[in-house]
Amino acid sequence: MKRYLILSVLLGLFYLVNGQPSSDTKIPLSRLYFHEILDGTQKKLLAMDGKEDSLFTLTPNEKVNTDVTAAATTGVNNIRKTIEADSTLDNNGKIKFLRGLNEILNSYMYKARVDSVKYSLLPAIIDAFEECMPLEKEGESIEGKVYNYSYELGNILLHNIAFNNNMGYEKANNIVLIKYCDKYRNRALPLLTQNPDLPFADSLVAQIAKRDPESIYTYAAAYNKLASNIRKNPDSLVKVISRMAQLKTGRQLFPFLDNIYRGRLSFDDVTAVMDNDVKYYKLLVQTAIDYADLARIKDTPMAADGLRAKMQGKAADPFINEINGLHDVNDERVRFKILEPLSPQDLYYLAVEGEEIIYTSSYVKGVYPRIWQRMKNPKSDSLLMNVRFDHFKKWIKIASNYNTLDDFLKRMDNNNAQVLMKAFVNNLHKTESLEDAVDVANSYASIDDANVRNLILTQVQWNWQEGKKANDERRTDIYGILNTLFLSMDSTNKIDVSKELDIPPVYYMPYKDLQDSAKKIIVQQFFYGDKDGKASFAGFMNYFSNANWKITPSAEWVTVASTKGVPVVIYANRPLDDTKGLDAKAQAALNDYLYQKNLSPTIVIHRGHSYWLPSTLEQLPESAKIVLLGSCGAYQNLDKILRICPGAQIIASKQTGSLNVNDPMIALILETLRQGKDLNWPVLWSTLSKKMGGNGLFDDYVPPHKNLGALFIMAYKKLQERKEIQSGQVMK
Repeated sequence: MKRYLILSVLLGLFYLVNGQPSSDTKIPLSRLYFHEILDGTQKKLLAMDGKEDSLFTLTPNEKVNTDVTAAATTGVNNIRKTIEADSTLDNNGKIKFLRGLNEILNSYMYKARVDSVKYSLLPAIIDAFEECMPLEKEGESIEGKVYNYSYELGNILLHNIAFNNNMGYEKANNIVLIKYCDKYRNRALPLLTQNPDLPFADSLVAQIAKRDPESIYTYAAAYNKLASNIRKNPDSLVKVISRMAQLKTGRQLFPFLDNIYRGRLSFDDVTAVMDNDVKYYKLLVQTAIDYADLARIKDTPMAADGLRAKMQGKAADPFINEINGLHDVNDERVRFKILEPLSPQDLYYLAVEGEEIIYTSSYVKGVYPRIWQRMKNPKSDSLLMNVRFDHFKKWIKIASNYNTLDDFLKRMDNNNAQVLMKAFVNNLHKTESLEDAVDVANSYASIDDANVRNLILTQVQWNWQEGKKANDERRTDIYGILNTLFLSMDSTNKIDVSKELDIPPVYYMPYKDLQDSAKKIIVQQFFYGDKDGKASFAGFMNYFSNANWKITPSAEWVTVASTKGVPVVIYANRPLDDTKGLDAKAQAALNDYLYQKNLSPTIVIHRGHSYWLPSTLEQLPESAKIVLLGSCGAYQNLDKILRICPGAQIIASKQTGSLNVNDPMIALILETLRQGKDLNWPVLWSTLSKKMGGNGLFDDYVPPHKNLGALFIMAYKKLQERKEIQSGQVMK
């Protein structure tokens, strides 16, 4: 590092005394102006780091800083000397290259700030300018040079006065556009919309059709020149997509694209079942299984995302919406009648694709038991084989969240269960998202069987060691964090998760961290206007009707404020008629009031069923530091909450949220804060456990220090931030 710093200083000194071409070169006044502009641009570039000196020190990477300093000084000045010393260039030619050199520096500065250009690219830009100058001077094409440049470099070079009239400009620009389409694949079709007659348009459309048939469908259905060109495209796949796009029923056909293209299904096969919800859904399920077969042999099916989207829609309507809507009906034969025609495989996909909307009771009492009732030999490994293990990790996650995983694993041989759980844990680093890793973390916390937990822990540790051996950072990071989290679940290991993973405290919440500038703790509760919401509101009011609290009613909400101790103020909307949208109106009015009064809730409590949760999350303030979700299935929404409130401590229920749990829990938390005590979650949970006695629903509530999925997300993001800072990647 010292060597780079010394070199930077020397380069800076060289620049100071060696800015313009030497005095031996006579520069006429007509060009001196352009040299002075270049001097100013060079200084501006070096001052991008906020210091008006002769060094570029914007990034934490010393080598990058040194290279950029050299390019901006020595590199630019050498080109200036070359231009002035070239006797074959007339005055206008020299001015063109001087202007071009200045433009390229300005373009670099702009794109480095607002675009994807890295600061480290400047040396390559200066080299490219110098390489292309002789070709431009001799009237030769720069196409060959541009072919070897990155998109960013080629784009900067071509949008430059020095080369925008080059004889090879059009071909070179086409090369840059192709590189652009390859780098920014989702922008390729918008580009073709503006330039439908580009020479490579047909071949590019054919390529896009294979990786993104959905976009080709959308563009083929339009009424413009590109749509017309797509419909004339000779590629066989593009022809099939174009035919679908021109039909009114095209969207119902599209999920079956891969099977239709391969000749396994015809347009008529799909059309014949379109008007029958059950038959159409069954065909979707069979197609999903076909696609899973292809995926197993590394043959990625086309339109798989479209298939899944359509399955989610059909799973919801009519099936899940109906059984959810009848949740107050006690007669299960009536409530779950719509499920009668469905096979075990159909029910499996109903749970997997309906994960976000299915009620706890719809899954536990309806879908899950009926899978085994419909099987002659109710073996869980047979079920997975019948669906080709499609989305099996999501299925295991759902089963663990609803406490049916132990039952599921017991329905197969022990050896098969071990193989399955190993597969569940493996390859978490090979996906782009963290979803699978979060699923594993959440599932581990829900498993009661010690043997299964030990198996998962052992497999996590094996992957962690393999990642370190292979120097695979992502694998090492993911499994290292999981290992720490899982070991922390055993109190005998005495692991402080916050300290080990460098994340905010999870075992406690200091009451002072919840106070605003006026030393008040602001709490917001969201109530809903159905029957249960009104009962919940009545219970809340009853709990706080004592001398320690003062209730101030208003038309759309109530304010409950502590009368002694630490100021705690609870704002709760009234559960007004949900059928008229009055509860939502009351929530909006309360939100406006809090905003106008500059009151930022640090504790947010959802007091409603899971089907109301999306509404609460839409209104969740970023200021929330504790989020309590006393609703059915709320445990599945951790990731959504953490996107809004990255450091929030979350209490959630994996199954049915209970009024008999929520009220005493909220009362104890707020009373503890009123007394000026910090929230110690292990101690508080122990106290609640004793108070709840035999209330089994309390066991399904997850405190912040055991919310492994939430902790994993926080720890992984924190680790990546530290690495970026250390490697200098925060600055490009």
